Amino acid sequence: MDTSLPNKYARLRSATSPADTDARLQWVNQVARLMDSQFRLPGTNFRFGLDPILGLIPVVGELGTFAISAALIVTMVRHGASRKVVVLMVLNILLDTVVGSIPVIGNFFDFAYKSNERNVRLLRRHYGEGKYQGRGTGLIAALLVGLLAMFALVAWGSWKVLLWLWEYGQQHWTY
Repeated sequence: MDTSLPNKYARLRSATSPADTDARLQWVNQVARLMDSQFRLPGTNFRFGLDPILGLIPVVGELGTFAISAALIVTMVRHGASRKVVVLMVLNILLDTVVGSIPVIGNFFDFAYKSNERNVRLLRRHYGEGKYQGRGTGLIAALLVGLLAMFALVAWGSWKVLLWLWEYGQQHWTY
């Protein structure tokens, strides 16, 4: 008598999902790794990528990593990610961008919070559950508008902070 429980997810593990076979989604995985965990701190298991390194460059670094993350999300949406998964992905990127924009604290946060790898895991889980759909053209359009609005807001906020710092410096750091 067999007392083991049936594994209802065995067929999901044995079948290859589009996330594993599609070249563009493999590209998403490679870029996420490059941005979040390409390098290892010698003597430790701590991994980091280009995201926290670029984040050290004021304004341009955070906006650049935001643009790369947005491109990854658009690619994932084009391959059938559902609205719920896309909203979670955008929230990951938004959190990474907003907190990462804070001087000093944001730099440490960027080393710890790996939003692109979180998004790839969300997509793989989504594919594993068999819930992926076809193209979401309307969702892509809405996502692009939302991401462009977020990009503009972060750029505007960063510009205002830089202007304030410039004016403060002119008034208080005279030579």
